[in-house]
Amino acid sequence: MTRLVRTLRLGLEDLLEAELRTVAFEVAGEPSVEVTLEHEPGAVVDLGLEGPAGWRGWSGGARRTFVVGPGAATPGYVPGALERGEWHVQLGLYRLPAEPIDVRVTIELPASSAVPPEPPGDPRPSAPRASARGLPAGDGLTWFAGDLHAHSTHSDGEQSLGELAALAVGNGLDFLAVTEHNTVSHHPLLAGVGAAHGITLLPGQEVTTARGHANAFGDIGWVDFREPPDRWVAGVAERGGVLSINHPLQEEWAWQHPLAALPDALELWHVSWFQQPRATAPWTLLSRWRDDVTLLGGSDYHHPRHGYLPGTPVTWVAAEENSPEGILDGIRAGRTTITRLPTPDAPALVRLGDDLVALAADGTVLADTCGRRRMIHGDRVVLPAERAGHGPYRLESPAGEVLAITR
Repeated sequence: MTRLVRTLRLGLEDLLEAELRTVAFEVAGEPSVEVTLEHEPGAVVDLGLEGPAGWRGWSGGARRTFVVGPGAATPGYVPGALERGEWHVQLGLYRLPAEPIDVRVTIELPASSAVPPEPPGDPRPSAPRASARGLPAGDGLTWFAGDLHAHSTHSDGEQSLGELAALAVGNGLDFLAVTEHNTVSHHPLLAGVGAAHGITLLPGQEVTTARGHANAFGDIGWVDFREPPDRWVAGVAERGGVLSINHPLQEEWAWQHPLAALPDALELWHVSWFQQPRATAPWTLLSRWRDDVTLLGGSDYHHPRHGYLPGTPVTWVAAEENSPEGILDGIRAGRTTITRLPTPDAPALVRLGDDLVALAADGTVLADTCGRRRMIHGDRVVLPAERAGHGPYRLESPAGEVLAITR
């Protein structure tokens, strides 16, 4: 066994100089590797791995150790044979004190630890699927209910893919996008886990930097977060995926990157908005965004301590079928709407041809982006386009809380 220890002395000045550091090591035929990170409390250092043939995974600040071997790897990392040559432990300097501290990386070749299997997730009592509500849709289309932002143990979530899928099924969702930070280690597993729990799991990744996050949807390979965001936009489009700017107004994770061209989608309704349901900043942002943007919502689910389930809020997609490609086709076409909850009595707002249809919305207020507002009377109200105003639109409670959004 080879055991290498590398100690870096790092502080705030190092972080300001460059947010990434690498520790190189050689692989000369060993079957596996184990990496352990140690540092003093008060710092946050992200952890990842890159081999000669490309990116092998990222666990951010969620883990201090990982194993990569030919048949198994710690969640967040891609299993497979280790290529001979120079490898690099990736260190993301997220938070460091002004006074430098020791950051120690230990590399073992081969690994001394085994990778435990992931919990499969106990089947939960299925809630009625939200799509059974039968929201009015165009010919050949069905409105499927899902969540486009969630995490498992493959990044900084605390539940396995199976456990996450079981929660989504228990909340009546038809699909769930699993969007892990800077890794696609979960992509090969999604079809099997989804089939076991009876839910469509959509491949995603949250391209994550200190200046903003974006979700890339589709089985399109890894998106390099180290490249300028304009390349994310172009590269995801070239590969047939969809890119969405995440939680653009959320505290320290708001979007700050300049972009030459805005992507097709925007996570306008992030779960953090529930803490300020009467906030007007999202509408200000939307008025300065591209008119044809596809609006998405996401729970950003990580663990049960949130106090909510995946599907808070719900993104509905009008699609021909409930498959990863079918859902992506609906998103590409802009056929989305967002509701606060997946329940049949939750107010909803959908497009049907040129008309706008408000459902279960009696007593709510319809608002458009020009500031026009009108009361809704009745449980199914059809508004011709010429009377609806200028979209995107939203339904609000009489107290001004947002209940539904559509373009």
